[in-house]
Amino acid sequence: MELQINGQALQVDADPAMPLLWVLRDLLNMTGTKFGCGVAACGACTVRVDGQAVRSCVTPASTLVGKRIQTIEALGTAEKPHALQRAWIAQQVPQCGYCQSGMLMAAAALLEKTPKPSDADIDAAMTNICRCGTYQRVRAAIKQAAGMTPVRPVTRKRA
Repeated sequence: MELQINGQALQVDADPAMPLLWVLRDLLNMTGTKFGCGVAACGACTVRVDGQAVRSCVTPASTLVGKRIQTIEALGTAEKPHALQRAWIAQQVPQCGYCQSGMLMAAAALLEKTPKPSDADIDAAMTNICRCGTYQRVRAAIKQAAGMTPVRPVTRKRA
Protein backbone atom coordinates (compact mmCIF):
# COMPACT_ATOMS: atom_id res chain seq x y z
CA MET A 1 0.00 0.00 0.00
CA GLU A 2 1.08 3.58 -0.53
CA LEU A 3 1.11 5.97 2.44
CA GLN A 4 1.77 9.72 2.36
CA ILE A 5 4.17 10.21 5.27
CA ASN A 6 5.90 13.50 5.94
CA GLY A 7 5.27 14.70 2.40
CA GLN A 8 6.57 11.56 0.70
CA ALA A 9 4.68 8.75 -0.99
CA LEU A 10 6.05 5.57 0.57
CA GLN A 11 5.28 2.01 -0.49
CA VAL A 12 4.93 -0.36 2.46
CA ASP A 13 4.43 -4.09 2.38
CA ALA A 14 2.27 -4.52 5.45
CA ASP A 15 -0.76 -6.47 6.55
CA PRO A 16 -3.70 -4.05 6.09
CA ALA A 17 -4.60 -4.49 9.77
CA MET A 18 -1.10 -3.58 11.00
CA PRO A 19 -1.28 -0.48 13.19
CA LEU A 20 0.41 2.59 11.76
CA LEU A 21 2.74 2.68 14.78
CA TRP A 22 4.38 -0.59 13.76
CA VAL A 23 4.52 0.40 10.09
CA LEU A 24 6.41 3.53 11.12
CA ARG A 25 8.72 1.90 13.65
CA ASP A 26 9.31 -1.59 12.28
CA LEU A 27 8.97 -1.19 8.53
CA LEU A 28 10.12 2.39 7.97
CA ASN A 29 12.55 2.72 10.91
CA MET A 30 10.90 5.99 12.00
CA THR A 31 11.32 5.57 15.74
CA GLY A 32 10.32 9.04 16.92
CA THR A 33 6.75 7.84 17.42
CA LYS A 34 6.69 5.83 20.64
CA PHE A 35 4.80 2.78 21.87
CA GLY A 36 3.22 3.41 25.24
CA CYS A 37 0.10 1.46 26.12
CA GLY A 38 -1.17 -0.11 22.90
CA VAL A 39 -4.79 0.86 23.63
CA ALA A 40 -4.84 4.55 22.62
CA ALA A 41 -4.94 5.74 26.22
CA CYS A 42 -1.54 7.35 26.79
CA GLY A 43 -0.88 9.25 23.56
CA ALA A 44 2.84 8.43 23.21
CA CYS A 45 2.06 7.18 19.69
CA THR A 46 0.23 10.33 18.53
CA VAL A 47 0.81 11.44 14.94
CA ARG A 48 -1.15 13.84 12.77
CA VAL A 49 -3.42 12.57 9.99
CA ASP A 50 -4.80 15.32 7.76
CA GLY A 51 -3.96 17.71 10.60
CA GLN A 52 -5.79 15.78 13.33
CA ALA A 53 -4.12 14.08 16.29
CA VAL A 54 -4.44 10.30 15.87
CA ARG A 55 -3.29 7.47 18.12
CA SER A 56 -1.23 5.34 15.75
CA CYS A 57 -1.13 2.24 17.98
CA VAL A 58 -4.76 1.38 17.17
CA THR A 59 -5.10 2.85 13.66
CA PRO A 60 -4.81 0.25 10.88
CA ALA A 61 -2.42 1.49 8.22
CA SER A 62 -4.85 0.55 5.46
CA THR A 63 -7.35 3.16 6.71
CA LEU A 64 -4.82 5.90 6.00
CA VAL A 65 -4.26 5.38 2.28
CA GLY A 66 -4.71 8.75 0.57
CA LYS A 67 -4.36 10.72 3.80
CA ARG A 68 -1.50 12.99 4.88
CA ILE A 69 0.42 11.50 7.81
CA GLN A 70 2.89 13.63 9.76
CA THR A 71 5.24 12.23 12.37
CA ILE A 72 7.51 13.98 14.84
CA GLU A 73 10.37 13.58 12.37
CA ALA A 74 8.72 16.23 10.17
CA LEU A 75 7.51 18.69 12.80
CA GLY A 76 10.67 20.77 12.61
CA THR A 77 14.38 20.44 11.91
CA ALA A 78 17.50 20.99 13.96
CA GLU A 79 18.16 24.13 11.91
CA LYS A 80 14.57 25.36 12.08
CA PRO A 81 12.65 23.86 14.99
CA HIS A 82 8.88 24.25 15.12
CA ALA A 83 7.62 26.97 17.48
CA LEU A 84 6.36 24.24 19.80
CA GLN A 85 9.78 22.60 19.94
CA ARG A 86 11.39 25.94 20.83
CA ALA A 87 8.75 26.56 23.50
CA TRP A 88 9.13 23.02 24.87
CA ILE A 89 12.83 23.72 25.43
CA ALA A 90 12.28 27.22 26.85
CA GLN A 91 9.66 25.94 29.31
CA GLN A 92 11.75 22.86 30.17
CA VAL A 93 8.83 20.54 29.44
CA PRO A 94 10.70 17.27 28.88
CA GLN A 95 11.72 15.28 31.91
CA CYS A 96 12.22 11.66 30.84
CA GLY A 97 11.06 12.70 27.36
CA TYR A 98 9.31 9.48 26.39
CA CYS A 99 5.86 10.99 25.83
CA GLN A 100 7.11 14.19 24.24
CA SER A 101 6.82 13.30 20.56
CA GLY A 102 3.15 12.42 21.07
CA MET A 103 2.58 15.54 23.17
CA LEU A 104 4.15 17.74 20.50
CA MET A 105 2.05 16.21 17.73
CA ALA A 106 -1.16 16.65 19.74
CA ALA A 107 -0.17 20.25 20.50
CA ALA A 108 0.58 20.93 16.83
CA ALA A 109 -2.86 19.61 15.87
CA LEU A 110 -4.43 21.85 18.52
CA LEU A 111 -2.63 24.99 17.33
CA GLU A 112 -3.53 24.28 13.71
CA LYS A 113 -7.21 24.10 14.66
CA THR A 114 -7.17 26.72 17.44
CA PRO A 115 -4.29 29.19 17.02
CA LYS A 116 -4.96 30.97 20.34
CA PRO A 117 -6.25 28.22 22.64
CA SER A 118 -7.78 28.84 26.04
CA ASP A 119 -6.87 26.71 29.05
CA ALA A 120 -10.07 24.73 28.42
CA ASP A 121 -9.07 24.18 24.77
CA ILE A 122 -5.65 22.92 25.86
CA ASP A 123 -7.14 20.65 28.51
CA ALA A 124 -9.61 19.18 26.02
CA ALA A 125 -6.99 18.57 23.31
CA MET A 126 -4.08 17.39 25.43
CA THR A 127 -5.28 14.02 26.63
CA ASN A 128 -1.78 12.53 26.49
CA ILE A 129 -0.41 11.09 29.70
CA CYS A 130 2.92 12.32 31.07
CA ARG A 131 4.25 10.13 33.83
CA CYS A 132 6.56 12.95 34.92
CA GLY A 133 3.57 15.29 35.38
CA THR A 134 4.74 18.29 33.35
CA TYR A 135 1.21 19.37 32.43
CA GLN A 136 1.59 22.98 33.63
CA ARG A 137 4.75 23.34 31.56
CA VAL A 138 2.99 21.82 28.55
CA ARG A 139 0.24 24.43 28.89
CA ALA A 140 2.81 27.24 29.22
CA ALA A 141 4.73 25.98 26.18
CA ILE A 142 1.59 25.78 24.04
CA LYS A 143 0.67 29.34 24.99
CA GLN A 144 4.22 30.50 24.29
CA ALA A 145 4.23 28.82 20.87
CA ALA A 146 0.88 30.47 20.12
CA GLY A 147 2.41 33.84 20.94
CA MET A 148 0.09 34.31 23.91
CA THR A 149 2.80 34.71 26.52
CA PRO A 150 6.25 36.25 26.46
CA VAL A 151 9.22 33.94 26.19
CA ARG A 152 10.33 33.43 29.77
CA PRO A 153 12.19 30.23 30.45
CA VAL A 154 11.35 28.34 33.61
CA THR A 155 14.01 28.78 36.23
CA ARG A 156 14.69 26.24 38.87
CA LYS A 157 15.99 26.95 42.32
CA ARG A 158 19.01 24.89 43.18
CA ALA A 159 19.01 23.10 46.51
